[in-house]
Amino acid sequence: MSVHQQLDQAVRRLEATLKASDLWRVEEPSAEAMASQQPFCVDSMSLPQWLRFVFIARLDAMTAAQSPLPASCNVAPAADLYLKQEQARAGDRLLVVKAIEEVDQVINEAP
Repeated sequence: MSVHQQLDQAVRRLEATLKASDLWRVEEPSAEAMASQQPFCVDSMSLPQWLRFVFIARLDAMTAAQSPLPASCNVAPAADLYLKQEQARAGDRLLVVKAIEEVDQVINEAP
């Protein structure tokens, strides 16, 4: 299985986990919010918004185009911190962070 196929599977699992954790139904960010230059768009959107409309969208585009993947990815720690601060249910937090760790790992281990 190619790295792009592995990434697509990991992203689909992340999407399913976000939906199951009720973190998928978020308002679409404005064009101004999408133009943020801050990491994770912290100044303009919530982490669930960023995951859905930026992170997953960009990974889907890379997968579809078979584009080179980033050299590294380390989103899980930021997601864990955000979900702790938002007092997300512990079980949901762990599942979401684990799904993001899988995406991180696929990218970090890509040739």
